[in-house]
Amino acid sequence: MEKLMEKIILNVTEEFIGKRIDVFLQKNISDTSRAFIQKLIDDGNVLVNKKICNKSSLKLKGNEIIEITLPEEEVKEILPENIPLNIVYQDEDIAVINKPAGLTVHPAQDIVSGTLVNGLLFHFKTLANIETEKIRPGIVHRLDKNTSGLIVIAKTDRASEKLIEKFKTKDIKKTYIAICKGNFSEKSGRIENLIGRDPTERKRMAVVEINGKPAISNYQVIDEVQDFSLVKVHIETGRTHQIRVHMKYLNHPILGDDTYGNPSKIAKRQMLHAYFLEFNHPITDKPLKIFGELPDDFVEVAKKLKLNIDIIKENGDNNE
Repeated sequence: MEKLMEKIILNVTEEFIGKRIDVFLQKNISDTSRAFIQKLIDDGNVLVNKKICNKSSLKLKGNEIIEITLPEEEVKEILPENIPLNIVYQDEDIAVINKPAGLTVHPAQDIVSGTLVNGLLFHFKTLANIETEKIRPGIVHRLDKNTSGLIVIAKTDRASEKLIEKFKTKDIKKTYIAICKGNFSEKSGRIENLIGRDPTERKRMAVVEINGKPAISNYQVIDEVQDFSLVKVHIETGRTHQIRVHMKYLNHPILGDDTYGNPSKIAKRQMLHAYFLEFNHPITDKPLKIFGELPDDFVEVAKKLKLNIDIIKENGDNNE
């Protein structure tokens, strides 16, 4: 079994002045209870301005820097599971999966089954970094749980190393299809700014002016009806929730995205699909262009809204 430990650093913002530290921490650390937070404090795992905090009732003054060390948790052995996978390409070094929405990519401290990795372990005899990355073998990039579409898997260590480098140097072209709310005044554009933790809601990401990482998305409206747009997005960077954050920034959140927009009666999850990948093979250098068919729920929603999804294939991989 592997042990994981995580350190989190939070800055106390103005809206939490006068609030208890345990309330602040529970709001800003995902999937935690008040009892868990209080135990963290009691065990000396919370520092306020570099000093151990031993009072859950400590009132915050604002601008404190809080360091939290999450305790080590044992991750159970990750076992192969016969999870159906749509394998759209594979050779001895890599595979490309068209991931369904609702499938988490890899295990975490509290999730050890039902993930893409569990399925990969069942379907493939070899995966990259199987000895060192016990909960993430083969994984070189990620998709959000409720985002569908193409994800590249490294089956060998040599492929993993080169794929990671290709992602860093932007040599892998990634294009998504989204259904967004509203109609865009500018039918195409480039968004270039910083994305970091939302200062008011730390479980979300946001466009920020400081303490963020550069994020670049290029979008093109390919069809629209009243109140909805079918949008193609080519991303040059891969920040957490990047497209979802950028569409919210443009005031056109993705339909069904209840984190960056509002829940929808039409769509049960965010209508975002990783549709196209273009890159040179990490070992053979052979050019690859791979398309991932739209899932049934995306097609159903698009047809209900009378958006023309056939235009996606007609548009192909043209990102101009």
